[in-house]
Amino acid sequence: MKYITTIDGKEFSVEIIDDRHVSIDGKIVEVDFESVRAQPVFSLIVDGKSYEAYVYEGEEDLEVLVKGRLYHSKVEDERERRLRAASGVDVADSGIFHLKAPMPGLIVSISVEEGQEVKKGDVLLILESMKMQNELKSPRDGVIGRIQVTDGDSVEQRQKLLSVE
Repeated sequence: MKYITTIDGKEFSVEIIDDRHVSIDGKIVEVDFESVRAQPVFSLIVDGKSYEAYVYEGEEDLEVLVKGRLYHSKVEDERERRLRAASGVDVADSGIFHLKAPMPGLIVSISVEEGQEVKKGDVLLILESMKMQNELKSPRDGVIGRIQVTDGDSVEQRQKLLSVE
């Protein structure tokens, strides 16, 4: 599985190869990562060099303290990133937002109706893809415009599903 890791604003492509090797931006490194006594402390060995890392969950990211330096990091798998992009995170507060399918799939259920007021984070519909059900949520407060799909429809990636005005 590939992950996109953002550390202090810089993105890295990370792929887990096996339980001892990862690829970071195409460079393969040997790693050993173990939790220490169910604490937020981890023993980390990268290419033979030992580090002690303290990992805390922040509101929107992970805070990692290594060698006296605090890093803010966010980890997303490729699927999460596509879903986030489709759900409209970082969407403008005005104008029409068109929710598009992040991947091909089947519309399981639609939770809203045209003209209905919605709040940011409300579930708009559920899309099943690769045997997983994904809740697509409203990126902002608004009113549901035109709904272009119905329950049971098969949709293609990037197909318009509905709009939030």
